[in-house]
Amino acid sequence: MTNIAYEDEDFIPGTVNIFASKYDTEVGESSTRHELKKDKSGVILLPQPSDSPNDPLNWSSFRKGWHLFLVCFITALTAATSNDAASAEDAMNEIYGISYDSFNTGAGILFIFIGWSCIFFAPASSLYGRRITYIICLLAGCLGCVWFGVTKKTSDSLFSQIFVGMSESCTEAQVQQSISDVFFQHQLGSTLTLYILSISIGTFLGPIIANYIGEGLNFRWIGYWGAIICGGTLIVVLFACEETVFDRTRYIPIIQGEANSSSDKHRVQSEDKKDSQELEVIDEKNGSDTYTSDNKIKQISSPRLMAMTSANPETAAQELGHTATEDKWSYWKRIAIITPSSYLKGTGFKQYIYRFVIYFKVFTIPAVWFSGLLWGLQDAYLSFYLTTQDDYFSEDPWDYSENGVAIMNVPTLIGSIIGCIVSGYLSDYHILWLAKRNNNVYEPEMRLWLMCISWILSPVGLIMFGVGAARQWPWQVIYVGLGFIGYGWGSVGDTAMSYLMDSYPEIVIQGMVGVSIINNTLACIFTFTCSQWLEASGTQNTYIALAVIDFVTIGLALPMYYYGKPCRKWTKKLYINLVELSQGT
Repeated sequence: MTNIAYEDEDFIPGTVNIFASKYDTEVGESSTRHELKKDKSGVILLPQPSDSPNDPLNWSSFRKGWHLFLVCFITALTAATSNDAASAEDAMNEIYGISYDSFNTGAGILFIFIGWSCIFFAPASSLYGRRITYIICLLAGCLGCVWFGVTKKTSDSLFSQIFVGMSESCTEAQVQQSISDVFFQHQLGSTLTLYILSISIGTFLGPIIANYIGEGLNFRWIGYWGAIICGGTLIVVLFACEETVFDRTRYIPIIQGEANSSSDKHRVQSEDKKDSQELEVIDEKNGSDTYTSDNKIKQISSPRLMAMTSANPETAAQELGHTATEDKWSYWKRIAIITPSSYLKGTGFKQYIYRFVIYFKVFTIPAVWFSGLLWGLQDAYLSFYLTTQDDYFSEDPWDYSENGVAIMNVPTLIGSIIGCIVSGYLSDYHILWLAKRNNNVYEPEMRLWLMCISWILSPVGLIMFGVGAARQWPWQVIYVGLGFIGYGWGSVGDTAMSYLMDSYPEIVIQGMVGVSIINNTLACIFTFTCSQWLEASGTQNTYIALAVIDFVTIGLALPMYYYGKPCRKWTKKLYINLVELSQGT
């Protein structure tokens, strides 16, 4: 059944009035007015939380903070184990004769399995809960790390990366979904800042830690310690990570008396059209409540709700809207390994296959390609500057040790932290300021404003580092260049993900799956071509070319700022279909 509310001609995915006042739920000829829930600053909470104590949006600050910490720790851990193989290359080459080309092949395999494993886990997440995905991926991480630790031949170094890649796949889309389950839309910038910081910490500090482990013990303990930490994290997840799946459509307010009306009157209506909901907006000039077509916020008018109220109104009234007396779920229910969705049919195999196929439709959404391209190229540049660090700075005139080369990741990490703070935490305040200047209407394209800083710093950083290494510029210039590169990494990644999640808030995991596939496929391609490109064009010319590519791709934020909203309107029908699919219809 089609969600009529979404089909209002004024509805555009992602466009919301974040300072609305109330909304009306009309049932038959009667209606009831519900105050919208807001934070202390008067910002409307999107999505609107139910009154259930089991709604993750109603969790205490401690429970939310613990869940965020846990998923961010998993993100940092899997990023670290995915980037520590290079720390064992020299030892494996010397002892077992495993070629450096094999390690590049292993890195390519890693990226492929990071990206493409996502689309296999995503349908399972919607049908069986989020926790099962984390558990499977941490198990894969344990296996991959142990296999890497016992490596004695080339095949071991390659196959171990399959499971290490699978372990990181849960952080490419699943973590963002968990974050959106627990936090409100206007908090996404800040929470994604911590997510990107976690990736940065794992990516840039992981090799440093692995180098010290390899020198202090031996290369095998790089894998063994990864397995030990993955195993410990798995135990914590099993007993201390709560499920965040929650069917909020069950708690749309319905009045008992109204539920006894005829079935054709049990539909949510707007002021002008049936089967929709509308939010009232305060007219700040005269203090009166007014409706305007430009200031509507659509709530999900669940097809499942429509069917339920039509079939059995009295049962629906009892199931929906009576959350004041609902008991808090038991501890064992909150940590169940599998939490079947309310629409699961049998084992859900057919539903899984259907969702697996349908999810490929996200590749027709321009915002998915925009975010995937930006984030993917930031990952691709990583292959280049890490390769340059190994080739240049271990020789004259720098003569850095392995640890010295690894420590060069510190300025990149510092830059990424600054970039995350600017484009994440500060961006949340910036978009509220812009929305107030836009008649309280928030557009996701407002996230792109702060990209102009990265548009300059990131390409300049590539030139400062690459050309500086080729021409042996002072180390201060090279390190500042790494800081600028890191700023681009954090800022661009944070903005790209925030923009996509704000544009299509009800299909986070589907959108992030598309981004992950694009991102990691690009990283795989550049991993295989990195050394050849550097050898063929030289370091200086290669980094100048990369800087031009970086400048052009980040500059795509400009046309996206102007044409993003028409693109969102154009993809409205697909968005509605994917939302209904996520609701089991």
